[in-house]
Amino acid sequence: MSSAVLFFTLVLLMCLLVATVVVMPWLYPAKSNRDNKLLAVNVATFKQRLAELQADKDTGEISIEHYQQQKLELQRQLLQAEQSEQPARPVRLANRIFILSWIPLLTFLAYFLLADRTPVLQLWQAQDRVANVADDLLTGKIDVPPTWATQDSIGLISAMQTNVYRHAYDANRWMRLSELFLSLEAIESAMQAMARAYRLEPDNDDIAMTYAQISFLANGARPMADARRIIENFLQKDANHEGAMMLMIMSETREGNHAQALGWIDKLSDSISNKSGDHSQALDSLQKLRDDIKHRQQKATQALKVTVSINTSLLPLIKESDGLFVSVQEVAGGPPYAVKKLPVTGINNGIIEVELTDDDAMLPDRQLSMGRGGNAKLSVKARISASGNANSQSGDLTSNPVILNKDSQSVNIEINQQVP
Repeated sequence: MSSAVLFFTLVLLMCLLVATVVVMPWLYPAKSNRDNKLLAVNVATFKQRLAELQADKDTGEISIEHYQQQKLELQRQLLQAEQSEQPARPVRLANRIFILSWIPLLTFLAYFLLADRTPVLQLWQAQDRVANVADDLLTGKIDVPPTWATQDSIGLISAMQTNVYRHAYDANRWMRLSELFLSLEAIESAMQAMARAYRLEPDNDDIAMTYAQISFLANGARPMADARRIIENFLQKDANHEGAMMLMIMSETREGNHAQALGWIDKLSDSISNKSGDHSQALDSLQKLRDDIKHRQQKATQALKVTVSINTSLLPLIKESDGLFVSVQEVAGGPPYAVKKLPVTGINNGIIEVELTDDDAMLPDRQLSMGRGGNAKLSVKARISASGNANSQSGDLTSNPVILNKDSQSVNIEINQQVP
């Protein structure tokens, strides 16, 4: 007999067993009721025949001895009928539960004896191997997972997450998990894992510095308050801490504090130059960064800061998919000297600040600095477009042009009307 036939035979037997347990309780009560009715008929017949004998005795048709013999015979017949028609006993609940408890046991036994368990065993073994790799990565035993483990990256990440939750108070495991997320460019997840590590061991310098670095990435190179405090603490303990100085350069540059950023570059260059060895490559990189920041500083002096406000009556008309256009062009017309498109999600309480520079020019020979250095009269305009089209269309929200004074570094403009 094949395994399949045997398996299905056992399944059929279990189905019959279930059917028996379910059906029998309805069969027994029916038989019991039938037996009770027959017994009631026999009793009634006995009483009627006994009454007839009593009447015959009273009238003198039969003697007392004959009456006693007939009465005993009737009692014997009734007793015999009662014994032959005993009602069936119902199946007790305990018996049903006992029978039903064998069903899952027999099912498991059939699977264990007949089914091919190789795929399940292989899955368990693979999960154990991935779990071991995850533990080795999180404890620093290995830095790179084997090739076979990277083929199922989701499974590896899941195993690492399970591992850190089982060792929830191990800060180093959380830091290693954060590094994994960072390599996958999952900045938010990396930040959450690193924040957990920092809360567990705030005095660990490696963890604190890594947390500050990732917070820069997660916040667009703008340090959060606790990250800024970490950097300042490092510099208080070691004024030449190169990692902290580099973060200060990034922070000041992002905030537009170019002079301060250049000052930190000078300090970092001096610190590197005073160390023994060849550091020409690092110094060359810092020089390139210095030149870039100076270029940004020069552009910033020519930049135009535009504060755009939206009339409160128009705010309900704005959708998240809309785009904001801010442009500078001659009053007489012609291509704009600068134009910038931004998502409306940057609007906060009906206000958004926009900075226009030469980088926002549409044509290389028609830059903002050229327009402001000439004699042409310039105007600034803002528009919210539902279609994302640079050309004005019906339904767009727009402002009136604002004349730009030649020496102005900033201008305020209001979007207060809808294009018909």
